[in-house]
Amino acid sequence: MTVALTIIDHPLVADKITRLRDANTDSARFRALCREVTVLTAYEALRDLPTTTIQVTTPIATTDATILAGRAPAVVGVLRAGLIMVEAILALVPEARVGHIGLFRDPTTHLPVEYYRKLPTDLDQRATILVDPMLATGGSAVAAIALLKAAGAASIRLISIIGCPEGVAAVQRDHPDVSITLAAMDDGLDDHAYIVPGLGDAGDRLYGTH
Repeated sequence: MTVALTIIDHPLVADKITRLRDANTDSARFRALCREVTVLTAYEALRDLPTTTIQVTTPIATTDATILAGRAPAVVGVLRAGLIMVEAILALVPEARVGHIGLFRDPTTHLPVEYYRKLPTDLDQRATILVDPMLATGGSAVAAIALLKAAGAASIRLISIIGCPEGVAAVQRDHPDVSITLAAMDDGLDDHAYIVPGLGDAGDRLYGTH
């Protein structure tokens, strides 16, 4: 059974995506927009985190109140562009554990090549949030999810800012148990495996490199 694909439909997200697409948006503003879009997208992606009830005493009375249950989620960023999304989710869930997976796309084969991995050791006891701004061919996401599962992760959700049908199909084919939440779904890929219309290379635009 394939788990849900969610595409955020909200005017604030749409406005920020438009600004991200604009080639004239500088790196500082681009980083801020990525953080803002991630927070809005994660709000939807994390709505089913488990909760429990405790009692708290307000200045007025004692009342039942809801908190997250169990261990805080793990958020894993695909280097390097995923770092900005990790920062944004930590603002929502400061107790989250953080992992990193380093992958680069071979320019000829377009296949992911791993160069770094550092993950929490108890992924089997946490919800795992994988973040990468672009879900293009899906190769990096598929590889990263496989690494997470090998490390014990049993509850994985993927959050990306821009996706396309090819990337979604690849993840759903190889990892149908992983939910996908996108801020926007684009038309497809060009001959160089870049998302169209997309927003260019997210890492380069985030950090002012070429």
